[in-house]
Amino acid sequence: MLSVLASKARYVKFLVNENSTTILTGVGVVGTVTTAYLSGNASFKAARILEHERWSNEPNGDVQAIKDLSKVDIVKLTWHLYIPPALTAAATVTAIVAANKIASKKIAALAIAGGLSDRALQEYKQKVVDRWGENKARGIHDEIAQDRVDGMPVGGREVILAGSGDVLCFDMLTGRYFTSSVEEIKRAENKINHELNNFMSASLSEFYSEIGLPPTTYSDNVGWNGNNQVEVQFSTTMSSDNRPCIAVDFATPPIPDYHRVYD
Repeated sequence: MLSVLASKARYVKFLVNENSTTILTGVGVVGTVTTAYLSGNASFKAARILEHERWSNEPNGDVQAIKDLSKVDIVKLTWHLYIPPALTAAATVTAIVAANKIASKKIAALAIAGGLSDRALQEYKQKVVDRWGENKARGIHDEIAQDRVDGMPVGGREVILAGSGDVLCFDMLTGRYFTSSVEEIKRAENKINHELNNFMSASLSEFYSEIGLPPTTYSDNVGWNGNNQVEVQFSTTMSSDNRPCIAVDFATPPIPDYHRVYD
C-alpha cells in the first residue's frame, strides 16, 4: 500500500514539474481576476463605512452635520479591507515571476541541448566523411532525403508557389513542398550570409522570406550566428507522383537562441 502511494506521489510530482509553467500561468490569470474583484469589493465596503462615519447623529436621533475625515482617519477605518486583495496581488506577482523564471530555465536548457545535439551531428557527419569519403557521405545524405520525401508524399499536400522557379522542392526542416529553383535558393543563401557578416545573426524565417516561404513558429526561434555561414545542401529526389524534386537541407542546421551564441 505504501509503495503504491509513493509511486502515485512521484507521478503527481512529475506532472507538477512538467506542467509547472502552465500551472503558474493559470494561477497568475486567476489571481489577476480575483485581485480585481476583491479590490472592487473592498472599495465598495470602504465607501459605505466612510459614508456612515461622515454622518453623525444627535442624541435625539436627528442628523447632524457631515464630519470631515482626515486621511489618517480614512486609513484607520478601511485598511483592513484591502488585506485580501493585497495578499492575492502578491501571490499573483509571485506566480507570474516564478513562471517566467521556470520558462527561461527551460528555454536555456533547450538551447544548450540544441547546441550539444548540433555539435554531435556535425562530429558524426565529419566522421562519416573521414571514414567513407565525401562522395559516400553525399550518397548517404541523398538516400536520407529520398526516404524523407517518400515518407511525406506530395499527393494531397499543398505545394506553395514560393518563387519564380517552377521546380518542385521539399524543405527538409519543415516538410513543406514549394516551387522554386536552385538559383533562387542560392541567392537567398548569399543574402543570409551577407546578413551574418554584417549583423552577426539571422533567423531561419529570414531565409524563408528570401525564397518566398511563409515563416513558422519553429523558424522564428532558430537561426544562425556569426560563427557559421549558411550552406544549403541540395539532394535530387523523385516525388511520389514521379516528378524530379529538390530536397533542401543545411550543412549547418539552424540553432535556438542563435542571437546570443557567439562563443
